[in-house]
Amino acid sequence: MLYRKMPKNGDELSILGFGAMRLPLKEDMTIDEPRAMKQVRCAIDNGVNYVDTAWPYHMGKSEPFLGRALADGYREKVKLATKLPIWIVKSREDMDKFLNAQLERLNTDHIDYYLIHGLNGKSWIQMKELGVTEFLDTAKADGRIINAGFSFHGNGKDFAPIVDGYDWDFCQIQYNYMDERNQAGTEGLEYAASKGLGIIIMEPLRGGNLTNPVPPEIEEIWNTAKIKRSPAEWALCWIWNHPEVTVVLSGMNEESHIEENLRIADEGKPNTLTESELQLVGKAERKYREIMKAGCTGCRYCMPCPAAVDIPTCLEVYNNLHMFKKEMESKMMYTMRLAGIVSADEAHFASQCVKCGECLDRCPQHLPIPDLLEEVVKDLEGDDLGLRVEMVKEMFFRT
Repeated sequence: MLYRKMPKNGDELSILGFGAMRLPLKEDMTIDEPRAMKQVRCAIDNGVNYVDTAWPYHMGKSEPFLGRALADGYREKVKLATKLPIWIVKSREDMDKFLNAQLERLNTDHIDYYLIHGLNGKSWIQMKELGVTEFLDTAKADGRIINAGFSFHGNGKDFAPIVDGYDWDFCQIQYNYMDERNQAGTEGLEYAASKGLGIIIMEPLRGGNLTNPVPPEIEEIWNTAKIKRSPAEWALCWIWNHPEVTVVLSGMNEESHIEENLRIADEGKPNTLTESELQLVGKAERKYREIMKAGCTGCRYCMPCPAAVDIPTCLEVYNNLHMFKKEMESKMMYTMRLAGIVSADEAHFASQCVKCGECLDRCPQHLPIPDLLEEVVKDLEGDDLGLRVEMVKEMFFRT
């Protein structure tokens, strides 16, 4: 296992972190606790020392599970991360309430890396108005949290103001070779690093979509490489090639995945991919774009939409559905990202489109956006959308 230093505190963190959002499940969809415990402890025994969870993961069961999994001396071997569930925070007092409950659920007296969960531009303003910066200062001073950070799921333009809005120790962003221009992107990665923040990466494999299944056109590209790597190895090594990255989180729930990721993490050094290898990854990224249903680059020139449709996110999930053929997963992701539940915002569904045509004049790719949004509605909304919205509310608002 290789380790990288957190810039502000010098912590030596494993470049591979264990994400506890996708633990193995039993037939009734509850955590397969004996198996999950073996997986977590195996990863730790092999050098992983950063473990990440959050209030809503596994319908609120991930944190209590980790409280048990990290018993028997394992808590002392890791840096533990969890997150403030901002969508159910209505007051300054709620922040203490949830943090104290998380300490109890995790069976610990402190959180090593505490994040404000899923910030975007609007929710950051709301949290500041509720007193989140004073909360973080107080919780750090009394020892309940050691390092303060945030995870980000907003537009790229909102990232730098959040970075500059508090004396953060670290941040967590979605980043992979398909997301260089999405959300925080490469620009955000480099900006956060320039401000001295440690950077935790989530969704390095886009929820596993970059590895399973792999389209034949992409397989052909990987097969031309001089040094043969698995699709997961290409994706992870590409991220670790960035020296700004501290830890890459992986939601490992198969023993074979853990074994493979541990092996890859032995070689994840920065600035080691050759120019030809970087060009190969770029070729794979472009091929994925070619086989997309909609040629959206995520530039967001079409935004804002007068009807509040989040056009780039609608098209991103639509493309993922048709590239990776995971219908239920895509529908749930569409609901979580666009219902406005997690971000404490209004809904941004494709069905809100009123065909005003403003986006048509702005799109550099000249995409027929209103027509594409009709296809999004057909494939990702449907009669069960209301049920999915209620499921997401239950997932995120269960206390």
